[in-house]
Amino acid sequence: MQNMSISTFRAFRNSNYRLFFAGQSISQIGTWMQRTAVSWLVYSMTHSAFMLGLTIFASQFPSFLFSLPGGIAADRYSRYKLLLITQVASMIQAVLMAILSFSNNYKVWEILTLSVLLGLINAYDVPARQPLVHEMITDKADLPNALALNSSMVNLARLIGPALSGIVLVKFGAGICFGLNALSFVAVITSLLLMKLPAHVPNAIKKKMTSELVEGFVYLKNTSSISIIMLMLALTSLLVLPYNTLLPVFAKVIFNGDAATYGYINSFIGLGAVIGSIFLASLKPGTDLKIVLLANTIIFGISLLFFSHLTYFPLAMLFAVLSGFGMMSQTTIIMTLIQIHSDKKMRGRVMSYVAMAYFGMLPLGSLLIGTVSQQTGAPNAILCQGIVALMIAAVFSKYLRKDKLDKKNAVQIKEEEDIVLEEI
Repeated sequence: MQNMSISTFRAFRNSNYRLFFAGQSISQIGTWMQRTAVSWLVYSMTHSAFMLGLTIFASQFPSFLFSLPGGIAADRYSRYKLLLITQVASMIQAVLMAILSFSNNYKVWEILTLSVLLGLINAYDVPARQPLVHEMITDKADLPNALALNSSMVNLARLIGPALSGIVLVKFGAGICFGLNALSFVAVITSLLLMKLPAHVPNAIKKKMTSELVEGFVYLKNTSSISIIMLMLALTSLLVLPYNTLLPVFAKVIFNGDAATYGYINSFIGLGAVIGSIFLASLKPGTDLKIVLLANTIIFGISLLFFSHLTYFPLAMLFAVLSGFGMMSQTTIIMTLIQIHSDKKMRGRVMSYVAMAYFGMLPLGSLLIGTVSQQTGAPNAILCQGIVALMIAAVFSKYLRKDKLDKKNAVQIKEEEDIVLEEI
């Protein structure tokens, strides 16, 4: 048991990563409080599933538009300094949201405008944040564990943040949620300032931005181990992951609840995600992540099928937990595989294309699912998403199982070679 515990948390041997994990844990709780408050605020004002989709679109589509410049910035400049800037900017955005909410005279378009601002900030934050973890880890064998722990931290926040947000929304209002989010950024900024990272060494050759973009695209095109799973991420982000856009509808209409109910649904999904994170962090080195990815995509799809039409809240939450497990495991494994197979000099640009696949497709999917829900109802919309998840698993299963078959064949060939050598 002790050895398992050491293996699960082995990335904490790196002091910089411990600081990063601690600061981000607090900040992410605030982030999830704000996300929950924004969605509930918009739905309470409009009672429109389409407007819920538009809200997600406003907060994430700018990340798609500006993720490529963000990736180039992450490759050209100090990722550490870039992350400091984006965290301060995110804190300012949260302060503006709090001021707007406390004014008691706000419009939906004002909330959407500030959501666009956050999406723009994230376009530069994500390509810098993910590769920076590499610089925090001294033993690169700990990298998959660090990325899995990263996900556990984000999803633990997803467990705690929405539940807190639901309670605060009911008792104190959205302004307090936004204010607490702004305060949470103090933790991550402090942790960054306490880190001792290697000095940034700028690239000797400076190229035009267009040349670097083309270079990144060609690299992806020629690296099938990255491009295929990135395509899987894009399809899932467009057609399946936006299911959480409709959760306010389930809270208010299906389960006859309030903001606290919405927070609890998100928290049960977060619980499943935390369990998934711990599961991934506990995997032994050398585990075939692509097979785990296939299995978790199937779990994700099946859980959405059951969740979509259940009206008994406790049973529905069981499948909410399973959907969180499948969703988080799938996304984290894809991110891990992409970072492991990426060249160090291309990592920022690769992550910017990942951000495009995720932040580009997710907001479009949110608009799509919001529109479909208006026509078919939220339960049928999520039912369709579960079916699509299973179809994606079926389409990509051949590729995901290919490496396992190749490894098995390679072992068999090696054994045959050894036998021949012994005979010689």
